[in-house]
Order: sequence, then C-alpha cells, then structure tokens
Amino acid sequence: MASLLLNRRDLEFLLYEWLDVVSLTKRDRHAEHSRETFDAVLDLAEQIATEHFATHNRKSDGEEPRFDGERVHLIPEIKRALDVFAEAGLLAGTLDEELGGLQLPMVVGNAVFGYFQAANVGTSSYPFLSIANANLLMAYGSPAQVETYVRPMLEGRFFGTMCLSEPQAGSSLADVTTRAEPQADGTYRVFGNKMWISAGDHDLSENIVHLVLAKIPGGPAGVKGISLFIVPKVVVETGERNDVVLAGLNHKMGFRGTVNTMLNFGEGVHRPGGQPGAVGHL
Repeated sequence: MASLLLNRRDLEFLLYEWLDVVSLTKRDRHAEHSRETFDAVLDLAEQIATEHFATHNRKSDGEEPRFDGERVHLIPEIKRALDVFAEAGLLAGTLDEELGGLQLPMVVGNAVFGYFQAANVGTSSYPFLSIANANLLMAYGSPAQVETYVRPMLEGRFFGTMCLSEPQAGSSLADVTTRAEPQADGTYRVFGNKMWISAGDHDLSENIVHLVLAKIPGGPAGVKGISLFIVPKVVVETGERNDVVLAGLNHKMGFRGTVNTMLNFGEGVHRPGGQPGAVGHL
C-alpha cells in the first residue's frame, strides 16, 4: 500500500535522480553507505512515522497539553512514539559513529525527518529540537559538555529546548533582560523569564537541556552582550532540581502536541546548592 505521508516515487526522484545522493558514498564519511542502506532507513522512517506518529496526530491536537500546577500532562502516545524513534537510532542519524550515529548524509537525514513532519508535526518537534540543541553543543561546547548533555540527548534520555524570546522583548534579542551572574566555581546563576518556549516542560525524558540566552552583568549593550548558557532542568552533577519553574502554558492554534511554555529562571522555588538562581554553564 502506498504511503499516505509522502509520495515515495517523488522522494526517490529527488534523492537519486536529481540530487544523485549515491555519489556521496564516494566520500570517506559516507563510504559504508549505499542506495540500499539509504532505502532501508527511509523504509524504517516510513514505518515508524505511519505506525507511531500519524496514529495520534488528531488526538494530540484535540487533547491539548495541560498544566495542573505541578506537572504537564500529555497524551501517552507521544512518549511511546518518541521512545520508538530513539530506539531506532534516528536521533543520531546524521551524526558521527563515535557518538552512536549512522553518518547519513544530511540530505538523506532530512528526507527521513520529512516522514515524521508529515505524520505529526507536534510530536516530531521534540526530537527535532533536541537534534538542533545537540548540533549546537557539538559545534561550540566542550568535550565534557558533549559527554554530559549530547550523548543522553542522542539516546533519547534528555530532550532539549532553545530559550530566546522574553515576554517584554519578543524576539528582539537586543532587549532581553535575563541575566547570568558568575559564581566562584565557574558556573553561573541565571535569573529571568522566557516566553513561547517549545517543549519547555514535560515528563517525556529524564532531563531537559535548556539553551538560554542571557547577559552577564557589565557586558556590552545590545546583542554583543548576549551569551548562551546550558541550564538543565535537573542539575546533572548533583541530581538536584534546578531553579527553572514552569509559569504557564500558551494556547496554540495548531500542532498542540508540542507544549509551549513560559519559564521562570531563578525565582528561588528550587535552590540547588542552597542558593537561588538556576545553575548554568557557559
């Protein structure tokens, strides 16, 4: 039976006849791949997307995430789908083998992702945000940060977010007011509010790795004074709950399965290490 998600003949034309992705197997990075391995991964993606993502697409819009004051409630099908996605190794599909990746060409990886976007935008947003988060940390993070945060994300144990916008500033990053105060141990304590944060709180994973834009006191004005901090929901080194609090959920018109949040950093609700402020790493 032909897929109802994507036209496979169109996809194969784009990949093999127009873009000639098989020619990429001549490169050392993709030398272990072939048309057969590309087709096998596409078949797997189509199967998982059809059987585990598309089946709750309507339900995830109809039963919007809700916050009871303590935790976010999502329909159970979302976690089951994400577990299957992670177990298949698709979170690391294009990444290095040493990180558990398949070293697929990026164009093939994007074709794989296309099946999940077609099946269920809401549910697929969780792993795709995490992949973007992991890519950023691999490009700019330290080896220790890659081991601490990226590996668990690629295994599906941690998920990631990107915390940029603020209630008073929207996406005008020069106007963000979240601040990060340096500590004697080399960490920072983050204080501020972030708005419209997709996947900002849930119980789909052991931890959530927030990448937070904030300003260090005394830094340059405007965008030149912005730095990026790793602020986990749970402090990995101690297991303590970090001072990141869900202030509320935002109602959306579409793909409601992706929870959209307002997050408060450094309210003092949780005091990791006995101090207020969300523990962050530059």
